[in-house]
Amino acid sequence: MIYINVAVGLSILLLVIGLSVGLSVNTFKGRDALDSAPLIDGHNDLPYNFYHILSNNLSAFHFESDLRNDNVWGKNACSSCFTDLPRLNAGKVGGQFWVAYTPCESQYKDSVQLTLRQIDVIRRFIQRYPANLQLVTAAGDIETTWRNGKIASMIAIEGGHSLDSSLALLRLYYDLGVRYVTLTHTCNTPWADASIVDNGYVYNLTDFGKTVVYEMNRIGMLVDLSHVSHNVMREVLAITRAPVIFSHSSAFSVCKHYRNVPDDVLHLVKKNNGIVMVNFYSGFVNCNSSRNATLQDVVDHINHIRNLIGVNHVGIGGDYDGVSSMPMGLEDVSKYPDLFDRLYENREGEPTWTREDLEKLAGRNFIRVFQAVEAME
Repeated sequence: MIYINVAVGLSILLLVIGLSVGLSVNTFKGRDALDSAPLIDGHNDLPYNFYHILSNNLSAFHFESDLRNDNVWGKNACSSCFTDLPRLNAGKVGGQFWVAYTPCESQYKDSVQLTLRQIDVIRRFIQRYPANLQLVTAAGDIETTWRNGKIASMIAIEGGHSLDSSLALLRLYYDLGVRYVTLTHTCNTPWADASIVDNGYVYNLTDFGKTVVYEMNRIGMLVDLSHVSHNVMREVLAITRAPVIFSHSSAFSVCKHYRNVPDDVLHLVKKNNGIVMVNFYSGFVNCNSSRNATLQDVVDHINHIRNLIGVNHVGIGGDYDGVSSMPMGLEDVSKYPDLFDRLYENREGEPTWTREDLEKLAGRNFIRVFQAVEAME
């Protein structure tokens, strides 16, 4: 009788364990990967809204409040406002690049002064919320900051015109905490073409442009190829000694917009061991004017890149607060978990996403690239 009871007890125990394992498998959602790896978004333009709306008066911005229905920052008042702390927390954001952007009209005029102003407001913004945000300048500090319950906050510059063709300024920006520079915005610089060649001249990547790339490699600054022309993408990838990023770009084969990355360049990104952080902007992910962009469009871009060059070379670069239209299902920064849930559904004809794959997409791919760039110093 004792042996029977032991056997019965063992059987019950094994059954319970089996049910528990089955339950854990069945209840896992894609968003759960964001509890074991930080979601790192490559591009958020909230700092430009600080300037555009508040003249950088941070005391008038209530980051800690849900601003969806705010009279100034709400969806009915501001078409390009998608960010606040409650929604970042709901979105499980663990790391964010805050962008210092100045318009192309400032080139050859006051771009340096305006860029410094924007770096200043980013730093003040981070310092204003020490319980929620922490300035991070090294790859190794991202996960530590996230595990401590804070958003790892990094600084980027969008547009090489902010350099005023000066390597000294590049180095000084690095000392101020900037960790990537987008080589152009929507205007050419004297040394690199933008995605739209805007003045009839074709510079491609000049000798000085190559020197900029080499210096960024040397000091450990990430080279960002979003916004550059397709040919400049190829030229940079042919010479860089470090992996590159596309901080907020999508796949040209899925939507033939000049801002997206062609397949031949994607193959070069794989060879370079770099990363394309997929943009959410409706106009970049859906080229079909007969319908609105949806979350599925973003899934299609992510899956195309993953199918073509592998899961190790894709990330997230939402472009929130920098554009006026986001896809249905990705309306603001609270919606990232829905994207990860959708990817994990692994629908017929789509690649299978494991938890490890989703962790790579979320942030581990970017951390790997960032570490490799740091190693070049």
